[in-house]
Amino acid sequence: MDFTDETAAAAVVDSFADTPDPRLRELLQKLVPHLHAFVRETRLTVEEWEKAIAFLTAVGQNCDDTRQEFVLLSDVLGISMLTETINGQQEGTESTVLGPFHMTESPRRANGDSIDLLGGKTPCVVTGRVTDAAGTPLPGATVDVWQCTEEGFYDVQQPEVQPPGNGRGFFTTDADGAFRFRTVVPSHYPIPTDGPVGRMLLATKRHPYRPAHIHLIAEAPGHRTLTTHIFVAGGPYLDSDAVFAVKRSLVVDFAEITEPERAAEHGVTAPFRMAEIDLVLERE
Repeated sequence: MDFTDETAAAAVVDSFADTPDPRLRELLQKLVPHLHAFVRETRLTVEEWEKAIAFLTAVGQNCDDTRQEFVLLSDVLGISMLTETINGQQEGTESTVLGPFHMTESPRRANGDSIDLLGGKTPCVVTGRVTDAAGTPLPGATVDVWQCTEEGFYDVQQPEVQPPGNGRGFFTTDADGAFRFRTVVPSHYPIPTDGPVGRMLLATKRHPYRPAHIHLIAEAPGHRTLTTHIFVAGGPYLDSDAVFAVKRSLVVDFAEITEPERAAEHGVTAPFRMAEIDLVLERE
């Protein structure tokens, strides 16, 4: 069969017919017609194709142990969030993107420990519970936490300034399914713009900012793993997150607490900020 623009997609689809893994076969045979349709619909030029290859090559070359440019690309195209949305829980806490900075292992910490190793200006306390969809506490669940500083940087972005593990913690819930930690209120920040994804945003006049948030991954035996955020209420960019990850149910009030007695309960000084959250996991 001659390879023409009318027969191209079918020929490539047929070439995967003997793929042993049925799911891999399905994915490839569904992907090819969409890619070919895009090329035909836009009448992609050879020069444009070469630029696209160069762009994807540059994305790959910007990936290392502490940076994942391909995740960033997926994020800004909305693919990461779409994948999370169609695979998210029906009854539990809504999920959001993993993001490009979950690149190092969070240190294990005891409940009540601080993940702020720099001594930020305004202390913050986060308390929460992990439960099932019926509200039953899940003791022994794990909660992996990571966030940026008050200035908007993750530890892996500033290895000369921040000690490894700053802004990160791996917690285990107590008998009541509760966890807690001390930190600082994170800032909004721009996603990395010094690579090909940043240049794409510049070329399309899109801003690179994410609203202030804390990442969490909650896990418990027999339950679905939850990857989510909590977003700081009242901050900028909640309506225009560069990676489309904001969901109303995840916007949390970081209330200012001025009572010294309450500050002493949590080992901080007043005034401080406090956020309270529930992470609800569905059964597998």
